[in-house]
Amino acid sequence: MLALSAEGILPRVDYAIFADTGWEPQAVYTHLDRLENEIAKPAGIPILDVSSGNIRDDALDPEHRFASMPLHILNKDGRPGMTRRQCTGEYKIKPIKKQVRELLGYPYPARIPKGVFVEQWVGISTDEFHRAKDSDVKYMWNRHPLITDMDWSRADCIRYLASIGLAETPKSSCLGCPFHGNAQWRAIRDHSPEEWADVVEFDAAIREGNARAKATGNKLLGQAFLHRSRVPLGEAPIDHVTAAEWAALQEETDGLDAVALEEGVADGCSPWACRGSDPVGDDFGLAA
Repeated sequence: MLALSAEGILPRVDYAIFADTGWEPQAVYTHLDRLENEIAKPAGIPILDVSSGNIRDDALDPEHRFASMPLHILNKDGRPGMTRRQCTGEYKIKPIKKQVRELLGYPYPARIPKGVFVEQWVGISTDEFHRAKDSDVKYMWNRHPLITDMDWSRADCIRYLASIGLAETPKSSCLGCPFHGNAQWRAIRDHSPEEWADVVEFDAAIREGNARAKATGNKLLGQAFLHRSRVPLGEAPIDHVTAAEWAALQEETDGLDAVALEEGVADGCSPWACRGSDPVGDDFGLAA
């Protein structure tokens, strides 16, 4: 959408916002720099980098309140589960809302007058139209130009990116996102040894849950893992799907398909288009 706006195919936006969880793959930060220098700046579109902190550091800090990640749980009775998902709300939606309020001239906790709002573009294509959602606040009106203006599918978006030299656009998600598919885990392992060591270390560190929960006596009554197989990441079957893993996934997801196992869930953690039911209103203090 940024490139379409910069080219004049879509109207020129006033700003682009990148919500940084602090734990993106290096490829994402490198790509963001390229977008800013080659596309945004020449078009006069500022990219605003916003953040609520570093999700990895926060998970391992016993003194820090932590908005939980959707970790895969192996309960003591052997049944699979998943922890509550709050990370999209805390690390993406909250800092975006805060920035929007400041752009409107009404920083929190000021009340925003009726009729004062931004039009916010969300990059959802036609094959994911079911993900298109309204914002939960009146001062942000969601618009989905890839659907309403372009009628573009994901394939159309990929062809366009290739045509302007951005074919290698990486997926923006936390390095250790539990929604990764096997292909994403393999890419980290095979092409970025330092990042692979990082996620393997993190996976071991959260086996009993996040540090804050443990410090306050709320240790998990089971074990937490980054990979769906619910074994340590360094031992997980990321080169193939085992029969046991397939059976467990079918049970907990009512039939997750092979593409999702390999590529990760399509509807990941995009703000206002997330897979789960993150609290995005008063829980994070910026709704009005």
